[in-house]
Amino acid sequence: MASASERFFVDPGEKLRLKDHDPRGTPGFDGDKEAGRAALARLNERLEALQEALFAQGQHRLLVVLQAMDAGGKDGTIRNVFDGVNPQGVKVTCFKQPSATELAHDFLWRVHPHAPARGEIAIWNRSHYEDVLVARVHELCDERCWRARYEHIAAFEAMLTDEGTTIRKFFLHISKDEQRQRLQERIDDPKKRWKWNSRDLDERARWDDYRVAYEDALAATSTKAAPWFVIPADRNWFRDLVVSEILVETLSALDLRLPPGDPGIEGLRVP
Repeated sequence: MASASERFFVDPGEKLRLKDHDPRGTPGFDGDKEAGRAALARLNERLEALQEALFAQGQHRLLVVLQAMDAGGKDGTIRNVFDGVNPQGVKVTCFKQPSATELAHDFLWRVHPHAPARGEIAIWNRSHYEDVLVARVHELCDERCWRARYEHIAAFEAMLTDEGTTIRKFFLHISKDEQRQRLQERIDDPKKRWKWNSRDLDERARWDDYRVAYEDALAATSTKAAPWFVIPADRNWFRDLVVSEILVETLSALDLRLPPGDPGIEGLRVP
């Protein structure tokens, strides 16, 4: 059976049709929710060990990009997939609406300082892709501008990978009906009302525009070095399972090892 990285990979340059990807599907997994959670727990342990080796070795870098429609589950993915990792070696950056200072610079200026250093995992909750999604849908720049940004993004990510950063980009694919339910929960559940923003309804009305923008952006910027993955995300447990599986596959391929320690340390007794 194909690996998770192969099953959900967006082929570079090929036309992407999100309607061909079932957001409630569980391809490649025959178990139920409980089996999925058990599998995730095992992957969490493996990811924890790999992240410790990444941090201790201090040679490799990993950038994880999360994009989704509103209520797509980015926060939950971060919380569940990275449960147990050493927070010293993981940085999470949430890119909200650009500030006046950020808007005064080129669109990549605000993201570059948050790229991972050696030994780090950097997680971007939204990213530089907002500038070919929101900017396009809300007509903040013309077509010539956002189309040119595809090439700028590809060049930026190629530079990062050439400098030793491994990049994995995840589009958390939810259905419009699932989004409706999740937004309604933010209204109905007092514990979730802090997440509600009245602008969510305006963005939801632009669903089809965002779908087309995502299809174009993912197809134009998925490469073997910086791939996009379309993750079925209506079922939270399966979303977390697939993202975790791909990250474990990715880090395992780096041949991470804990440093051996100082010469002569074996057998040493502390007085």
